[in-house]
Amino acid sequence: MPRPIHFEIHADNPSRAVKFYESLLGWQFTKWEGPMEYWLIKTGSEGTPGIDGGLVKRMGSPPRKPLP
Repeated sequence: MPRPIHFEIHADNPSRAVKFYESLLGWQFTKWEGPMEYWLIKTGSEGTPGIDGGLVKRMGSPPRKPLP
């Protein structure tokens, strides 16, 4: 059965984010050869529980910090 898809991570510095998630969680990233900076994320092996997703360069302001 295919893994369900899709979550998306928006990052100011995609290269740094890829390195972070690869080293922390062992995720695999594949650069998409389309018209925008986008990476497909594989979070585990086929046939195991989980969800795969994508990483994209942030195109706006980062989320606001919550008020204390």
